[in-house]
Amino acid sequence: MGVGRFVYTPILPLMHDQAGLSAGAGANLATANYAGYLVGALAGTLAPALVRSRAVLRGALLLLTATLAAMPLTHSTAVWGALRLLAGAASALVFVIAVASVLHHLRDHPAHLPGWAFGGVGAGIALSGLLVLALRSVSDWRAAWWAAAALTAVLAAASWRLRPEDAPAAGGTGGTRPGIRTHRWFGALFVSYFLEGVGYIVAGTFLVAAIGQGSPGWVGSGAWVLVGLAAVPSSALWARLGHRWSRPGLLLTALTIQAAGIALPALTGSTAAALGSAVLFGATFLGVSTLALATGAHLRFPRSVALLTAGYSVGQILGPLVVAPLLRHGYHQALLLAALVVLTAAVAAAALRIGFPHHMGADHTVPARHPQPAEAARS
Repeated sequence: MGVGRFVYTPILPLMHDQAGLSAGAGANLATANYAGYLVGALAGTLAPALVRSRAVLRGALLLLTATLAAMPLTHSTAVWGALRLLAGAASALVFVIAVASVLHHLRDHPAHLPGWAFGGVGAGIALSGLLVLALRSVSDWRAAWWAAAALTAVLAAASWRLRPEDAPAAGGTGGTRPGIRTHRWFGALFVSYFLEGVGYIVAGTFLVAAIGQGSPGWVGSGAWVLVGLAAVPSSALWARLGHRWSRPGLLLTALTIQAAGIALPALTGSTAAALGSAVLFGATFLGVSTLALATGAHLRFPRSVALLTAGYSVGQILGPLVVAPLLRHGYHQALLLAALVVLTAAVAAAALRIGFPHHMGADHTVPARHPQPAEAARS
């Protein structure tokens, strides 16, 4: 899923140079993928039977691989948009099922173990960056897509026997307990997570292209590899920290670090800044989701994970559209705007800290029952 969803980022500069893709059209393709991802995530949330179906998992893996292989077969932006839409929906279903399976089968294990599983997204990002980096000598956008499809097929084969979660036991609803009203804290959390969706996705889509504007050719793809490598342990690390320190405080910290990382390539064109930006971004974007969703579960707000997921996914769709008018001047203004949005998300997280009800009884890093699948849209 990490390859299928994120390989577009390092391939995008090749498509600009060789396939005649404009910056605006590139943003539209990204939006199509995020819209498909929202559809797939909501399907997994609203139809829990999908999450327990091995056939759906295998069908989504095959569809994801096919959409990558089909990208080089056309120069039509409309067809590319349809393929990225389908890839987004397939990616979401794969992730929904994987999340539900991991959280179900590791329910009684330490919370950092599911975090390591989520690190598979980071590993896919790193592999996608290495793939494009290795093909730079070929410099053919078609070869990059076909290689991505081949790699996805290999990983899909390795995932083929993944066992989805079991059907829930009768009566295991785990309803919301009565307690203090948490609306104002959840409102601040929702705003913060929505803004994170808007800001992070701009970097997640255009970071490689932005770095490539002022750096040697290898730096952009190399930075994307670093994003993935930094993301591998990040979810587990932030989950562990969340058991020792205040999650709202950690959320504020992670968002501030991420904003700095997104702004770096726009403020300086040095290679060191580009690589540092990649590490800061990779180390935080999964961690922010881990912390936000865990905070929502702690507040016991009704359907918190589903609501946070919906807001985050809508933010992802809006992000490329918001910055599209700026792309005619390059990517630096878009990154600065994204950093400002993420910094605003940090301000909302700071408001969340005021009087936050830290002691609300038993709490888990991730929800243990059926809101779990909605967590899929977090990346």
